[in-house]
Amino acid sequence: MNSTVATRATEIVLPGPVEPNGLHVQVRDLPPPAEGQVLLRMDATGVSFAEQQMRLGKYYDQPPFPFVPGYDVVGTVTATGPGVDPVLAGRRFAAVIKVGGWASHLLVEAGDLVPVPDEVDAAAAETVAVNGVTAWQMLHRTAKVRAGATVVVLGANGGVGSILVQLARHAGMAVIGTASARHHETVRTLGATPVDYRDPDMYQQIRKLAPEGVDAVFDHVGGPGLVQSWRLLRRGGTLVNYGAASGKNDKGNALLPMLKLFTRLLAWNHLPNGKNAHFYNFWAGRRRLASFRDRLSTDLTQVLRLVADGAVMPQIAARIPLTDASAALTLAESRTVLGKVVIVPET
Repeated sequence: MNSTVATRATEIVLPGPVEPNGLHVQVRDLPPPAEGQVLLRMDATGVSFAEQQMRLGKYYDQPPFPFVPGYDVVGTVTATGPGVDPVLAGRRFAAVIKVGGWASHLLVEAGDLVPVPDEVDAAAAETVAVNGVTAWQMLHRTAKVRAGATVVVLGANGGVGSILVQLARHAGMAVIGTASARHHETVRTLGATPVDYRDPDMYQQIRKLAPEGVDAVFDHVGGPGLVQSWRLLRRGGTLVNYGAASGKNDKGNALLPMLKLFTRLLAWNHLPNGKNAHFYNFWAGRRRLASFRDRLSTDLTQVLRLVADGAVMPQIAARIPLTDASAALTLAESRTVLGKVVIVPET
């Protein structure tokens, strides 16, 4: 339905580079949805590595402080703006929005909405929103790995890693996954052979499992270990780097390490060994908005269908109420969790 009435919204504000307990809670009136927008009642949002970087002011292209974080959201449309089909009202959608998701209600561009199947729980859908698209696109669009391949997933217990393992197994690949020892049984259940990331000989252990090299490595850690990830590849293999967790707390300009990384990947791609190195950027291609949205919707729809069919089991680390977002961020940053920390509405 169209609406001309303001909506009271509770929002979590990141005021600056603060500790997790420095988040602010504010309540304000949202205007009615404008042309092309919908009003979304949040059913689930979450904490990804992006918010952890934003807290430190280290996420590339983040908005100036203060702002409401929240990279993705699952919610129910409660009102539609001019130019939006009113039939959307009452339906549940997922959206990847980069910021703004940590709120009880928010305004979202209708073009960013992806339908969530009725049989998929809101928290489960939230767990695979940005993480599922990231995993799917890295595996099938960036690395283009085929059935029968062997791949390595660093952080196989994480939000992206746990989905990546399942997608690779579903596509007929063998998976070696790194995780702390306490998560090894779960990693096995997901279908990967676990290796302890705390083992100083981790890369040697991986080589013993795949002595002829692997077809792809998915590395969210970056830093010095990226060279070791590159060396794991067989001829024709692909390295996909999608983060720099190792340098999260480093001081200084966040752009300089990225420039060094891109220079290294570019140089590797020119070596005569048939290997490929890529940096995965979720937002690549957004300047062509229609095709970007179509690709995102297509990929997320496929992941959500696998969730609905039981082929992918979302790993939910915890469900924490919105006004306890500080606790959610603290837990996500503890590096102790399996899967994704999900933020839910107040009960």
